[in-house]
Amino acid sequence: MKIGIIAPIAWRTPPRHYGPWERIAHLHAEGLVAAGEEVTLFATQDSRTSGRLSAVCPRPYEEDESLDPKVWECLHIAHAMEHAGEFEILHNHFDFLPLSYSLLIETPLVTTIHGFSSPRILPAYRAYDNRAYYVSISDADRAPELSYAATVYHGLPIEQFPFSPDPADYLLFFGRIHHDKGTREAIEIARRAGMRLRIAGIVQDRQYHEREVLPHVDGRRITYEGPAGPEERRRLLGGALALLHPINFAEPFGLSVAEAMLCGTPVIAFNRGSMPELIRHRRTGFLVNGIEEAVEAVGRVGEIRRSDCRDWAAARFTAERMVEDYRTLYRRILAGELTPMGVACGGVRKPRV
Repeated sequence: MKIGIIAPIAWRTPPRHYGPWERIAHLHAEGLVAAGEEVTLFATQDSRTSGRLSAVCPRPYEEDESLDPKVWECLHIAHAMEHAGEFEILHNHFDFLPLSYSLLIETPLVTTIHGFSSPRILPAYRAYDNRAYYVSISDADRAPELSYAATVYHGLPIEQFPFSPDPADYLLFFGRIHHDKGTREAIEIARRAGMRLRIAGIVQDRQYHEREVLPHVDGRRITYEGPAGPEERRRLLGGALALLHPINFAEPFGLSVAEAMLCGTPVIAFNRGSMPELIRHRRTGFLVNGIEEAVEAVGRVGEIRRSDCRDWAAARFTAERMVEDYRTLYRRILAGELTPMGVACGGVRKPRV
């Protein structure tokens, strides 16, 4: 198959540090190439791919303030759509903006919805529900008013997350420093549990970081490790006694949760969003309702076998599985088994499942 992948351009594909959508777009493209598909990646000019790179934006706009995001997003998406006729499938990892071109092209447009930043963006998805094929990244993140072709969980390269059977004596928070991700709650959980906490991730909300996080960072009990690139990420995740994931929003997926379990590290997460789909309660971690339950769960981490965490994640959250799920979806679309509004079956349209 000839497949075009539209990545975002906020960060490089793959990202140097942060950039979860760009990261998934890269893993998706690389996996398709490895499977023998002909792939073109639409991303920034400094991006890397084993397929063909097609780009107009010179650098990620989050790394170069001289670039106006609206201007370069417009040029980037238009460039991809002007080449849509070259592909059998065009796959969009860029949120809702490419949908506005979908009635102007004949190529099937698959859109992975990486989450809804706000209910205010739903009208854009509703407007093209009869044209695009929507993919959710968890069942929990489905909007009831939209049609979906499939749920495809994010997948990771398992070889990059080696199993770590012997953890150190610290808890880990790994994610954006932001209220949504619960950095302050992780500090409080570790404090009440009497455990060391290591914090890693980009500072997305500087005021929150300065007000709720930095006053507690003492370099001994609470440490901030910075953004943490791939090598540091593996070391921190594999060495942790447990990952704390006290989210304050309905998270669509949670890459750090899957990464931790691949390393064998249990996850203690607030029971919101997709967490019940990612974590097997009392087997690969604990789903808790608040700080008190999380503190109790820290004391029970020893009940979790790290090999169970690895086995669970390796069966569900690998790049190979993600890519094959997408390839199956493409084949069904091209074979006429799926229409944009449902499943074609003997000429009768049925709701998507």
